[in-house]
Amino acid sequence: MSAARKRAITLVLGGVRSGKSCYAQQLARVFDSVTFIATARSSDPEMRRKIAVHRRERPRHWRTVEAHTSLAAVIRRESTDAQVIVIDCLTTYLGNQMMDSRHRWHEGKNTLAGFDTKDVCDAIESAKASVIIVSNEVGSGVVPAFRSGRVYRDLLGELNKHVARIADSVVLMIAGQPLTIKPEGSR
Repeated sequence: MSAARKRAITLVLGGVRSGKSCYAQQLARVFDSVTFIATARSSDPEMRRKIAVHRRERPRHWRTVEAHTSLAAVIRRESTDAQVIVIDCLTTYLGNQMMDSRHRWHEGKNTLAGFDTKDVCDAIESAKASVIIVSNEVGSGVVPAFRSGRVYRDLLGELNKHVARIADSVVLMIAGQPLTIKPEGSR
């Protein structure tokens, strides 16, 4: 993906510490105007340190916008003034939604009341800028011991599937190495 090419959607998936964010930032560096949409909340000292490291790794001229909730609205608003937006990451965003008291799981179903995957995907697809989305691939791991973990895993898997479907390219990061699983142009 380059600044001279058409608008594109890229999904970067991988496990924890696989190099997803670094790779997404590499893709974005070819653009002059970048908006970074950060979804993490500085909820504890560990998270504050991690956020500080991520901030230092990004170029200073990039615009950073926090979107703990209302991601679709932020994408729609921010994609008009940038060549590319980087969303880092869907994993944390979905966790925020599960912790939000307005959202309740439907008993017996792995759905989250008030959370609309379609709204997020529509915002990504209709963005005026190119979009690079970071998310964790959690379906290959251990089955979580608690129901909330299983619901989260399933919801994230569904969200990732929907975003991958609309993406022009999908890259899986393994040990810092990108593996293209959906080449650009195969949509």
